[in-house]
Amino acid sequence: MSPGWLAASALLTPLVLATALFVAPRRFRLWAATPWAALPGVGLAFAPEFKVELPSLLLGMSLGLDATGRVFLIFTALLWLISGLYAGIYLAADSKRSRFAGFFLGAMAGNLGVLLAQDVTSFYLFFALMTLSVYGLVVHEGGKAPDRAGRIYLILAVLGEAILLIAFLLSASAAESLSLDRIPQAVAASPLRNLILTLFLGGFGVKVGLLGLHVWLPLAHPVAPTPASAVLSGVIIKAGLMGWLRFLPLGQEAIPGWGYGVMAGGLAAAFYGAAVGLVQKDSKTVLAYSSISQMGIITVPIGIALAVPTDWPAALTAVSVYAVHHAFAKGALFLGAGVARTVARDKKRLAWIMAGLLIPALSLAGAPFTTGALAKDALKRAMKAVPEPWQDMLAWMLSLAAIGTTVLLMRFLYLVRNEALAGRPGGSEFRSLGYTWGLAVLGVLTLSWIMFTDPARAFLEHALEPAVLWSESWPVGSGILLAWLFGLTFIGIAPRIPAGDLLVPIERLVLAVWKSITLLWSKARQRRPAHVPWKRLSVWLGQSLTEGQAWLESTAVSGTLLILLVLFFALALLSTH
Repeated sequence: MSPGWLAASALLTPLVLATALFVAPRRFRLWAATPWAALPGVGLAFAPEFKVELPSLLLGMSLGLDATGRVFLIFTALLWLISGLYAGIYLAADSKRSRFAGFFLGAMAGNLGVLLAQDVTSFYLFFALMTLSVYGLVVHEGGKAPDRAGRIYLILAVLGEAILLIAFLLSASAAESLSLDRIPQAVAASPLRNLILTLFLGGFGVKVGLLGLHVWLPLAHPVAPTPASAVLSGVIIKAGLMGWLRFLPLGQEAIPGWGYGVMAGGLAAAFYGAAVGLVQKDSKTVLAYSSISQMGIITVPIGIALAVPTDWPAALTAVSVYAVHHAFAKGALFLGAGVARTVARDKKRLAWIMAGLLIPALSLAGAPFTTGALAKDALKRAMKAVPEPWQDMLAWMLSLAAIGTTVLLMRFLYLVRNEALAGRPGGSEFRSLGYTWGLAVLGVLTLSWIMFTDPARAFLEHALEPAVLWSESWPVGSGILLAWLFGLTFIGIAPRIPAGDLLVPIERLVLAVWKSITLLWSKARQRRPAHVPWKRLSVWLGQSLTEGQAWLESTAVSGTLLILLVLFFALALLSTH
């Protein structure tokens, strides 16, 4: 099969299946096919590089696979496949599983499309599809907490989309082209460069979990079903990272002010995420803050590439290795936490699960001979081009961040064990979930070594040197020691920071202002006579809006709109062959 047909299959398979799940009367027959929609994407990751032009679609779409896209496509498609298999078992008894599968597949199609997009239009289309589909995953369980998390996510997501739209228009105008190949150079030369950089960093920063825009992550992860949390933390946030790689002027010209600012912001996120995550009471919330911390570390090589453009190849390698390592390590931790809840009060099985969780935990901490150590080595190689004061400071900061990561993950393991022991005994799904989770753990152990043979070979050549072993061991050992000596005592007396941290005082301020406005409006209305025609018009308008919203949200209408989009997209793809 040609790469073009594989690309069409990778995008159309989840879209068509999602449409069928929304409109088909007997959806249960399609539920079992959901995980396998990622298989064409897995196959495409091993195809030769290609580029397909679709001039008849929108403003002229272009899809393709380059070296960077291939790296991201491999771990993204594999984690969607594993999480889909896990979801089929985890949600087997859920009456809303078909709706979950529809949004799951929509997010999958958007995520894969972002990696294949080679022009601004298609990138924005798939990014928006992924963004809106994720909302359905966040609010799946229903209730006060999921609704709040979904509302905050949607507000930030729409704000990010609006910011990105402005950035896309400015950058495309500067490049006089919609091709992604020409955008970075045009941004670097644009007189509006600082504005465009601000918009791209902020717009994609919503997905990445940039400090200040991160507040949706610790709200969404605890309320989303476990397989949804795995893809949210493992691959959805990497879509924002891909946006930075595609649109920022990395490797074009030196922008030291922006570069060192991005590095500082990344390090701040690394420490802030670890500190706030340490005082959380829910294991999935702890992992959400861990993602904020880890994405802060991945931000550092982005800053290096902005400050020292000649170091872009080494920085890109560091970003790629870190992305693969983090995706599977975090996916394995989320899926493992879900497995632990099925063996509540079974201490023997729980001990095996805790041992399995220790593998991705040590990897994230950067223990010797793990993929985390490989990622840290790639980052240290990228740091060699940074001027000496920054180089020494970065090395120390990363070591201190590793201590924070270790303490945070010890807190996670402690909470997982307590939650499992305090929960209700699970059903017979333990064994099936365990096998699926084992695939993610296997990915943690092997995938980075297989994908990055040259960096792995360079790392292994000096991995046994005493200085290298010491630099990798002492932060992890210090973190474990701190967790053992002071962890429980400190956590017991530390102030409680609610999930969402910075969002909480903002919400309280907005609520106070809204109450004041409502009170003033109520008093003003009491002082003037009521106007019956206006009241009738107001009631009619409210009822019309409610009925219109219900009509748009109905399964039949949503499914019909989606199937029209799929048919339009399919016809455009087929017309090129």
